[in-house]
Parts: sequence; structure tokens; C-alpha cells
Amino acid sequence: MKINPANERIKHRYFTYLRETKSIGEHAIDEVAKALDRFEEHTGRRAFREYRTEQAISFKKHLAKLNAQRGGQRLSKATVTSTLHALRGFFLWLAEQRSFRRIQRTDADYFRPSRNDEAIARARCQTPVPTVEQIRTVLAAMPDATAVNRRDRALVALIMLTGARDDAVASARLKHLDLAERQLFQDPREMRTKFRKTISTWFFPVGDDFAAIVTEWKTELVSIHGFGPDDPLFPKTAVSFGSDGDVLAPGLGRECWANADPIRKVFKVACAAAGLPYFNPHSLRHTLAQLAGSRCTTAEQYKAWSQNLGHKDVLTTLTSYGTVPDYRQRDLIRSMGVIAGE
Repeated sequence: MKINPANERIKHRYFTYLRETKSIGEHAIDEVAKALDRFEEHTGRRAFREYRTEQAISFKKHLAKLNAQRGGQRLSKATVTSTLHALRGFFLWLAEQRSFRRIQRTDADYFRPSRNDEAIARARCQTPVPTVEQIRTVLAAMPDATAVNRRDRALVALIMLTGARDDAVASARLKHLDLAERQLFQDPREMRTKFRKTISTWFFPVGDDFAAIVTEWKTELVSIHGFGPDDPLFPKTAVSFGSDGDVLAPGLGRECWANADPIRKVFKVACAAAGLPYFNPHSLRHTLAQLAGSRCTTAEQYKAWSQNLGHKDVLTTLTSYGTVPDYRQRDLIRSMGVIAGE
């Protein structure tokens, strides 16, 4: 693939800018790079210095027709919108660079997606949100014969109790779980919390059966496996081999998981075993947010519930997580009756 050296140099500067001044992660930077590459392909790798607004208009039409690489489907509105936003951000930055004074900030606005495309991109998809009883069903279907089995049950129970994000749970250590206080202290210095926030979470009132599973697991780690405060709460699976080269039964390592992929796999297998649709770990946060509507009777209680989920603003809990589920919306509407006189 031919490249434009001048473009590569300016992209390198931009990616450094995003990384060092905006704290943008590598995954997000990769997405920006992909958007810029799509634009360069469309323009034949012309220098960014030669940018004209006609290029942006032409590229938007091109995106509308472009087929995705997988499945032969057209690009989703979300992909189109994120691509255009990435390009607009790049050209806004470019307009501030001394050697690109010819490019104006208003030139970047030609990359704005249409209002219809933005609305479609933001449209909410129905995602399955489990009830607390369904998670009990999942736990009941999970085996507990081995230490790995019991670890998997405990992590499902802990997420139900705390609503902690899967990546934070994957990096939790024994010292972060205080059973006496029924608290998970999410310390960003050691746990991978979102935006590296410090979150103090006390067990939500979803049932002592969940707490019992977690309590038994931590007790087992300490008394049977000899784990200490700095050891992982949910250690990765250790694979070992016998003297004859045979693979031995999986055991517990002494390291935390590097990411949340194993936790999502645990949920997928457990839901299938229980005969339920796949509920990802994050969906339990929605379960807890919806419970707030029936459990909280004062503004102060709702604020405490929201903070327990790690939300600074109650509106985040209410608007992003607290949507009334469809079945409940249906029942509420049907229960209201007919307006008198109609």
C-alpha cells in the first residue's frame, strides 16, 4: 500500500497529541487511524495540506455507499458517524497548526454527519437485562466441584452484589473485599476502574445468598489456598502438566486476569447451562439500576444507590441505566385504565 510520507508524519504528531494531552487510549487512537486511512484511500493519499471541502462532501457520499469488510453489509450509521467525528476532530486540530493556516476551523465542519444519521447512531438497542431471580437460576446451574468452579460462581455473585464492572473485578485483590463491612473498595491504583475512579461499593440488598457465596470463596482462598491480601480475588486459571506430559485438572494461579474476557466467557457458559439468554456482566448494572426504582423511596436513598454504582450524577443512573424495562412499561401502561369520559 502506497503512503504519503508527509501525511504519516502529521498523523504521528496528532496521535501523540491525543495520547499525551487528551489521555486517549490506544484502542480509540486505532479507530481514529482507521478513519483517516479511509479518507486517504478515498482521496488517493493526497496531502492533507491540499484539503478542500469538496473532498469531505465526496467522502460522506462515499461512506454512505461503502460496504463493510465483513458480511457485505453497508457500514452502520454508528460507524459512519464515528468516522466523520474522528475526521472532524483531526481537521480542527490541523487548522491550529502553524503550517496549515490555510485550513480554517469551519472547513472541518463539512465532516459533520447528518442529524438523521446521528439520531440513528444513538438509537437504543434492546439488550437483555436479567432479573435477580434469573441470576439465582444461573448460579444454581453452575457446578461447584472444583476451585475453578467456585471461583466462577463467586465472581457472578460479587457482580450481582456490587455492580462492579468486569474489568475492575478481573483486577480485584483480596484486600479490596471487606466482608465485615460488606464492601468492595475499588482502588484505581490497583484495580482497572472506569476512568480510574475511586469507588466505595457496599453490597446491594439483593439477598444474603449471594453474599454467602462470596464469603465462602474468600474464606477458601485464605484458609485452604494460602492467599494473602495482595493476591487476586479471582485468580486466573493455572494449567499444569504431569510427569507423563498429560494435562492436569485446572487449578488456581497467583495472577489476576489481564482483561475481562474470561469473565464474559464465564457468564456466557453459565447462562447457556441455565437455559437463559446470554446476560453479559455489564447487564447486571442495569438490573441494579432498575431495582432502584422500587427500592429507593427518598432522593437521598437514590443518590446513595447511584454512588454505589460509581456514578457521580444521579441522572447517569436514571437515564443511562434506569430505563423502565419493556415488560414493566407494558404492565404500567395497561394498569392505568381508561381516562374518565373517554
